[in-house]
Amino acid sequence: MSQAETKRRTIVQQEKNMRSGTSHPGRQGRDELVPSRYAVRVGEIDVLVISDGMIWIPAEAMATNADPAVRAAWLDDRFLPQDELDWALNAFVVRSGGQTILIDSGLGGEYAGYPRAGQFVHRLEAAGVDFASVTDVVLTHMHFDHVGGLLVDGVKDRLRPDLRVHVSAAETRFWESPDFSRTAIPPEFVEVICRASRQFLNEYRSRIRTFEEESEVAPGVVVTRTGGHTPGHSVVRLASGGDRLMFAGDALLPASFDHPEWHNGFEHDPEEATRVRLRLMRELADTGSLLVSTHMPFPSVGHVAAAGNLFRWVPAWWDY
Repeated sequence: MSQAETKRRTIVQQEKNMRSGTSHPGRQGRDELVPSRYAVRVGEIDVLVISDGMIWIPAEAMATNADPAVRAAWLDDRFLPQDELDWALNAFVVRSGGQTILIDSGLGGEYAGYPRAGQFVHRLEAAGVDFASVTDVVLTHMHFDHVGGLLVDGVKDRLRPDLRVHVSAAETRFWESPDFSRTAIPPEFVEVICRASRQFLNEYRSRIRTFEEESEVAPGVVVTRTGGHTPGHSVVRLASGGDRLMFAGDALLPASFDHPEWHNGFEHDPEEATRVRLRLMRELADTGSLLVSTHMPFPSVGHVAAAGNLFRWVPAWWDY
C-alpha cells in the first residue's frame, strides 16, 4: 500500500470516529459530537435541515459510466475511499403560512448495515418538531431513504388525520410496477427499495395528493417534477421576498458539480438525469438561489457558481 493511500485511509477512519460519537460510563446512549440540525431563513419562510445520519454506497455506484482511473483520482483528491462512500442523508422541515411541511423523511429505521443512519425520528423530536404539528409532507421521490422515516413504528399514528402527502403522479404510477432495467442499483438494495415503496403506498394511499407537473404546497413553496433520477422525481423551490432556495432531492449529488456527466447507479433514466442536473445547476448559478440537497454533506446549504459550462459547489458559511 502506498504512503498516500495509508494516509488517506487514516484520515477517513479519523473522520468516521469523530462522526460516530463516543460513549461515557454512567450515561445512556451516545453523545453526538456533531450537530444534527441547521436553521435557514428564506424571507418569511423557516427551514430546518435535519440529518438522518449516514449510509454507504459502493464507490462505483457513484459514477457507473466513469473511467475507473478518473473516478479513482477524483476520490483520491478528496481523501475518500476507493471501495465505498459515506452518503449523507438530509431531510427538511419548512414552515410557511401556518403550515409545517416535511420534505422527505430519511431512512427512518435502523437498517442492517447502516448503524449511523435512521436518526430522523428522534432528531426531529430533539429539534422541537411534533409530528402532530405536521400539515404536509412532500416526497421528492419514493426511494427507501426518502420515505423510511414515515414508516417507523408508531409515526403514522402520531400524524394528523388530515395530513396531505404531495408526490408526483408519475412517481406513484412507477412504483406500482417498478422497472430497474436502466439502473445499476446493487442487488442488495433492490428488494429494500421495492419493499419500502410498496409499504408506503399501502399505508399512506388515502393521504396522497398527486400532481402532474407542479403544485403550490404552501405560500412560496412549490414542488415541480423533474424526472431523471426516477420518473416522478421532483424538486422544491422556496421563494419569499427576494430570497430563494431549492431543495434538489437526488438531482444533485456530491460529484455532480465536477462531473455532471457521471451517471449515478440509482438513476432510472441516466441521460435525462444528466440533463436535469445541468439545467438545475444553470438555474441556481443564474439566480443565486441557495441549494440544499439530500446527499450533500450536512447541512448541505450552499450556492452553485458557474464559469462557462463548468460548475462548482460553494458551501455557505455557517451562521451561528
